[in-house]
Amino acid sequence: MIKQFVLFFLVALILPLSGYAQNEDAVLFSVKGSPVTVGEFLYIYSKTNRDKADFSKASLEEYLDLYTKFKLKVQRAKDMQLDTIPSLQKELAGYRKQLADSYLLDKEVTDKLIKEAYDRSLKDIKVSHIMVALKQNPSPQDTALAYKRIMQIKGKLDGGSDFVKVAKSLSDDKSAATNDGSLGYFTSPFPDGFYDFESAAYALPKGKISNPVRTPIGYHLIRVDDVRPARGEMEAAHILVRNKTENAKANIDTVYQLLQKGQKFEDAAKIYSADKKTAEKGGYVGFFGISQYEKAFEDAAFALTKDGEYSKPIKTLAGWHIIKRISKKAVPDYEKAKARLKAKIQKDSRFELAKDAMVNQIKADNGFKSMKGPISKFGSTLDKEFLTYRWKAPTERSEEVIFALGNEQHTLGDFTDYLQKESRKRMQLARSGTVVDALSTLYIDYVAETALKYEERNLEKKYPDFKALMREYEEGILLFEITKKEVWDKASQDTTGLRNFYNKNKNKYKWGKRAVVTTYTLNDAAHISDKIGKFIQKNGPEATLAKYNKDGKEAVSYQQTTVERARNKEIDALDWKPGATSDMKMDRKNKKITFMKVEEILEPSPKKLSEARGYVVADYQDFLEKEWLAELKKAYKVQTNKKVFKSLVKK
Repeated sequence: MIKQFVLFFLVALILPLSGYAQNEDAVLFSVKGSPVTVGEFLYIYSKTNRDKADFSKASLEEYLDLYTKFKLKVQRAKDMQLDTIPSLQKELAGYRKQLADSYLLDKEVTDKLIKEAYDRSLKDIKVSHIMVALKQNPSPQDTALAYKRIMQIKGKLDGGSDFVKVAKSLSDDKSAATNDGSLGYFTSPFPDGFYDFESAAYALPKGKISNPVRTPIGYHLIRVDDVRPARGEMEAAHILVRNKTENAKANIDTVYQLLQKGQKFEDAAKIYSADKKTAEKGGYVGFFGISQYEKAFEDAAFALTKDGEYSKPIKTLAGWHIIKRISKKAVPDYEKAKARLKAKIQKDSRFELAKDAMVNQIKADNGFKSMKGPISKFGSTLDKEFLTYRWKAPTERSEEVIFALGNEQHTLGDFTDYLQKESRKRMQLARSGTVVDALSTLYIDYVAETALKYEERNLEKKYPDFKALMREYEEGILLFEITKKEVWDKASQDTTGLRNFYNKNKNKYKWGKRAVVTTYTLNDAAHISDKIGKFIQKNGPEATLAKYNKDGKEAVSYQQTTVERARNKEIDALDWKPGATSDMKMDRKNKKITFMKVEEILEPSPKKLSEARGYVVADYQDFLEKEWLAELKKAYKVQTNKKVFKSLVKK
């Protein structure tokens, strides 16, 4: 655990900035001939310093010195061949696997989908549609008939038929009879399952009609009626007078007049609002975005331009409202929106669609070729037992090639090994289809998994930043091991060296002024007179216990501590003189009295090694590291290109 924490800390200092331009190939400095380029140095400098990376000469010189020391230590680790130790190689491989498992999907799927959704979310689009419905789990025949019908409707529109009339008469969305097919305004991301609908809508020019788009509920023809800058979110409160109330308009006008005369909105909401859920909260409805409330309510709320401003009475189906703007949230910038969008997208079916598209691209880029014969032959040997946990792969492993990817060939034996491991998936597929269908699905999954692993093995070739990331992890591991060997272990295990260091520097480790303080507890306060307090002031704790703790009763107990000045506020408040006491504190519940007495004042004095060990070890580590760095600078030649360094300085 300690090593993982330290390694994380060390690597965190030197991780590259994602996406930093790595076209700076000029060598800034070298250690024993090993070059460090401008590109490597700049993204490490920027990552470590973040908003303090001002590229001033002083800042760059400071970090150049730090990074040079780091490289000196790594060079020593390599010369000691620590990078060939099997346990460290295994550890690095483990880090690589953890990174690669998420890196490819983040880079090729998640990040692209997040950016796409964010860019789309900057606009609200008003959408109309005509729908041909599909029941859940439609048969191929049902799907074909629905597609035929939507294409017939598309033909009518292409022939000049009016969209609204066609929507009213032919759309399976019954609301089209009253809303002309309009769904209102939407913004990205659309609900799960409607990614294709969203993509078609955001790609359409205003007024144009899409080709059929399939969603979980059917086929759609989409028309974009309006595009506007995204409204964001509004935080609001309201006062409601319901339509069914007698003289509703007159009543809301009366409330409006009271507000105009200075009555607080929150008070008016509590008295007059018919919305019982919000009235007690001053009418507070919280934050809402587009298409959550009726259009009239939303438009009136977003028309308010200042926090604290309220609307004139407006009418909705629920009644008459006065709306107060509390605050408004614009669409946040990309970095702030990223985490929220990532959580949504990774749960959305668009993630799997994009992942499938990426797999297909990997296959295309690497000359994927499938040999179906061995799979078909193997499938003919299977029965229903294949869909149970009892099925086992053939004992004789087949070397027939079933597909090729890049320079790799994958055999039927590889596939059957995979099938045996995926018993749970085989059993799940038993519920939804035949043995042939299950085998086909598992083959597709196996190819996808193999393609992703192939791409992950080649990440360093495709992504320079991943290559840099792995270099930093490798060097971080080496830094930990060499520092542990040359500094940390020596400081904690070299008892002779530690004591010699302490003896040379013992004046550095001193106690400040200290007080020996006894805290007394009088355990039966109701029966203790002032005499015991006076006795304690003149005598020590042992004499007190001998006098008052008789017949098996513990009338008095005490605890003694030695405390430095400025370490305890309560003790600091005492008069620092022998015999000084604090006021007595009564604990009425437990019938106890406590007070403190200063027994002795100790003047500043040296600490023993055992008392200062933690500080001494830390200082000894610093001492050993400075000596070690001095030795490394003598052992390894460091060359810095001053002209290149000067070109980095911006101020």
